[in-house]
Amino acid sequence: MARKDVKAEVTGRVWQVEVTLGQRVAAEDVLIILESMKMEIPVLAPVAGTVAELRVEPEQAVEEGAVVAIIET
Repeated sequence: MARKDVKAEVTGRVWQVEVTLGQRVAAEDVLIILESMKMEIPVLAPVAGTVAELRVEPEQAVEEGAVVAIIET
């Protein structure tokens, strides 16, 4: 199985985590919603697979480019 990093595209705060560890996701499914400058920015699954790691939790601050989850394909 291959592993794909899912990265935050903006600096912000985790508003919601929409998936759970071990959950199957399709490409483009919303995994996490970030809040930045009062806007909600979804973090989408780049590929279909299983959520192998979640590296953030609600209210956590994240930097642009930070790995927020890992998907196993």
